Amino acid sequence: MNAKMPSKKRRYAVVGPGAVGGFYGALLARAGHDVHFLFHTAYEHVVHHGLTIESKDGDFKLDSISAYNDARAMPACDVVIVALKTTQNHLLPHILPHILADKAAILLLQNGLGQEERIAAIPGVRTVVAGLCFVCSTVLGPGHIRHLDYGRMQLSQFKTAGEPAGITPLMHELASDLHTAGIPVQLSQDLVLQRWKKLVWNVPFSGLSVVLNADTSRLAADPHARRLSRSLMQEIIRGAASQKKRIAKHFVEEMLADTDSMKPYYPSMKIDFDSGRELEIDSMFGVPIERAKQAGTEMPGVSMLYDQLRFMVQRRDRDRSSVT
Repeated sequence: MNAKMPSKKRRYAVVGPGAVGGFYGALLARAGHDVHFLFHTAYEHVVHHGLTIESKDGDFKLDSISAYNDARAMPACDVVIVALKTTQNHLLPHILPHILADKAAILLLQNGLGQEERIAAIPGVRTVVAGLCFVCSTVLGPGHIRHLDYGRMQLSQFKTAGEPAGITPLMHELASDLHTAGIPVQLSQDLVLQRWKKLVWNVPFSGLSVVLNADTSRLAADPHARRLSRSLMQEIIRGAASQKKRIAKHFVEEMLADTDSMKPYYPSMKIDFDSGRELEIDSMFGVPIERAKQAGTEMPGVSMLYDQLRFMVQRRDRDRSSVT
């Protein structure tokens, strides 16, 4: 990576320091970057006990971090890492104006389609860079994150109307900071293409982990689940083609091979379902289905999985409310 070293030290904020944001934010803080974390339920714990990371690359603990539970108390930051679930993005107009410095950038660590457009429309937001995270990590408890596998981040800058933004100087600067924290980084010119490529894995393995109650290794090993996953992946590739984004057919087999070598892992959608939380169904399923449909392409398998997830969430919530 031919990234130039930054001319100044940037101040980072992490909004949503969970399994992904907390992991990457902790790596930046450990490397000496100025990082400020906005917590919700884990705030009291991290104030008194710090942030603990169990990682395949080596465990570490940050005994003292800059933690907040109110955005109004935070300093203005040059880069705001947004790692909330997309179901919580309605909170961002009330958070971001308090912590955005002049010419600040958003580094968006979220899955699915369509979120950059919404965040770019928030007053005070000037630049949005998407960080597509290829990492297996999970929250074990307040202030306690376990990193199981992978860790690479792919940066792409958002441009209106979905056009490729190219490789910008800001992307090089962010990549340099991430590199100093030990985070592998790739730079990509075309954000929309990369979003669809990530959906090739996320749609089958996130959705099927919930519907079939299985982790990634069981889904990949079972011939029926593997065939279903492959079919869903092929549909996503056709959906991308409807948006004039070409993904090679062999990409499906590459993703399946990567899953074969991955440590057994429950995607965050499965964890959220079991914990009674909202699922990112719209951004990961609804928006891709609608965009493909508007272009004249149907994705029947993906649509069926979307409906199954909707049904399961409604039944789960109804059953829990009847118990209480």
